Amino acid sequence: MSILRIVATPIGNLEDITLRALRVLKESDFILCEDTRTSSKLLNNYEIKTKTISFHQHSKDTKVDKIIELLNSDNNLSLITDAGTPGISDPGSKLVEIIREKQKSGEIKDVLIESVPGVSAITTAISIAGTGFDHFLFLGFLPHKKGRQTKIKEIFETNYSVVLYESKHRILKLLSELKELQNNYRLKLNVSLARELTKMHESFYNGTVEELISKLENDKQNTKGEFVVLIKKDKKKNIKE
Repeated sequence: MSILRIVATPIGNLEDITLRALRVLKESDFILCEDTRTSSKLLNNYEIKTKTISFHQHSKDTKVDKIIELLNSDNNLSLITDAGTPGISDPGSKLVEIIREKQKSGEIKDVLIESVPGVSAITTAISIAGTGFDHFLFLGFLPHKKGRQTKIKEIFETNYSVVLYESKHRILKLLSELKELQNNYRLKLNVSLARELTKMHESFYNGTVEELISKLENDKQNTKGEFVVLIKKDKKKNIKE
């Protein structure tokens, strides 16, 4: 039986990797990487010589066929993403689904799909966010255009706190969209922005939408990097008509 291990890797600080993950990556026959150039920094740092194969959201069916061929030939594979846990806003979930479907249809031999857990940006951000996230709705990365407004409205209509990812290119746009809709819904939001988690310039901002817009607009350095956005509705501060 071959094994496909879903291996969590650091989201920034290279020390944030488990001993088990290091052993598994060394013992694997191949490592599937979202970007082999990005993963090489981690692998070289720990002197991991395992051969790598690129696998990302734009990979063609022929790449999936190659992976299945390797599994059918009793190779043990590890799947890693550029940062964090594969399958979370990541094409790794697609590969796992394909393999499970092909197992059911008999197109592939038995494969043990095994998790090697570790860092995730979601849990890292929530751990320093304070109360309000025992239950939450995770929206991943919002669509750039089509469907974006529907997702943003969902933030206001759900009964849960919301966690999502946003890039430096759209963080101010998102905050402006939240500002406009909170006026329409007559709700006041409490927002936290976790930026560049575990990296040299890690930052955590918290406040109203208006306060965060001002903070980011007054210093563009604040908009660099990737963001985890944590949103709570402040029911004590509903906007009056």
